[in-house]
Order: sequence, then structure tokens, then C-alpha cells
Amino acid sequence: MRASVVAAVVALVALVTTVCGYAVAAGAGDGPQPLGPGLVTVRVTTHYSHFSHVLDDLHVYKGTVVRFVIVNDDPIHHEFIVGPPSVHAEHEKGHEATHPPVPGEVSVDPFETGETFHRFDALGTIEYACHLPGHYAYGMHGEITVDPLPR
Repeated sequence: MRASVVAAVVALVALVTTVCGYAVAAGAGDGPQPLGPGLVTVRVTTHYSHFSHVLDDLHVYKGTVVRFVIVNDDPIHHEFIVGPPSVHAEHEKGHEATHPPVPGEVSVDPFETGETFHRFDALGTIEYACHLPGHYAYGMHGEITVDPLPR
């Protein structure tokens, strides 16, 4: 029993040290501070067929899982799709009016809220968009930057 308590204390100290290290590293530079690592929530609002500015210049650390909560403040349907080019190429065809609960994809009815999760595993940028007719062309798309974990 005593060995399990020591192991728990060691694990807790390691966790606190890691979290503090990420906090110090995040505060060390200029520019946007990446979210993560771990699970984080990003609340996105759609209004006048635009995504809220929370997505402007959004950075996450590699390996971060983001829970996107999408609040549709418009009287029309929207979707939020995040993923690699192959996912967006499929959705550009416009075959699905709504999306089943799949990671990285959510359809949101007017004045409703939806959510989806995406794990950011590749460094670089990854696109998010609404592919409903005319929405992408109107500006409902952008990129999220995936940064390497700090050393």
C-alpha cells in the first residue's frame, strides 16, 4: 500500500512539473499562444454566416484534442468540418445535407448548438469550413496551425 502512495505522489509531481513547464513555455514568446496539449474546448459562434474570431490565428500543440462547441446564431443551417484536404474534397461535392456524429464534422440547425472533436496530429495547418452551398465562397473557412510541443 505504501508503494502505491509513493507512486501516486511521484506521478502527481511529474504531472504538475509538466503542466508548469508548458505554462512557462507558452508565456515565453510573442504571438498567439497554442492551446493544449491534452483536451481543450473552443467555443465557436456563427453569426451572419461567419465563424467567430476565436478561430482567427488559432494555434494548437500537436496531439491536442479540441472539443469544438459550435453555436449557430443564424436563422440558417451551418456545418463545421475540420480535417485534411481529402475530407474537404468530399464535402465540397455537397452530398450530405447533415452529418452524423463523426469526429471533425457537425451540422448545426438554426439557433442550435452542436459539437465535434478533432485530434491535431500533423504539424502545419489544417482547414476548417462550412461547405453548404455558397457558405465557403462567402468566407466560412480558415486554417488552424498545429505547432510542435515545446521542449
